[in-house]
Amino acid sequence: MSVHHKPLLTPEEYLAIERKAETKSEYFGGEIFLMAGASERHNLIVANLVGEFRSQLKRRACKVYPSDMRVKVQATGLYTYPDVVVVCGEPKFEDDHKDILLNPTLIVEVLSESTEAYDRGKKFDHYRTLDSLSDYLLMAQDHPKVEYYARQANGKWLLSVFNHLQEVIELASVGCELPLNEIYDKVEL
Repeated sequence: MSVHHKPLLTPEEYLAIERKAETKSEYFGGEIFLMAGASERHNLIVANLVGEFRSQLKRRACKVYPSDMRVKVQATGLYTYPDVVVVCGEPKFEDDHKDILLNPTLIVEVLSESTEAYDRGKKFDHYRTLDSLSDYLLMAQDHPKVEYYARQANGKWLLSVFNHLQEVIELASVGCELPLNEIYDKVEL
């Protein structure tokens, strides 16, 4: 019996396919992983976050990007699309297309049943290798809950959990405050 293995793709082959595709895919280790569509709650949370960051970062040297900005984790080779990305200072891109960000300051992932374990585990393992990353937020979409990981001076990550709509997350690294009642505005919980 012969076993047929799917040929592995180079990053260049992945990007040639991805830049023409109508759907988004992650890339790691020569393989492409198709990304599923998002729910209404997921989209509302992302829109609320982008709006809050945009408003608060308006006159600062930081930019906010929604889920179509690809991020490359250079140390591991992962290409992925976080739900929200903030970069402070000059954004660094892989090439002249300016569609692959290399130096995110803050990454947000909105959790779903199909991605929760990955976002908490292996994906965070990848993200932690980004020297530029200071903050990682995981947002529940079916109830008010935000897990905020902040990189400490010693390189360790400190977790803070916010569960109540009246709470406000202070993100010192980007100089923003995120009220949970604004993050979850119009989201049916």
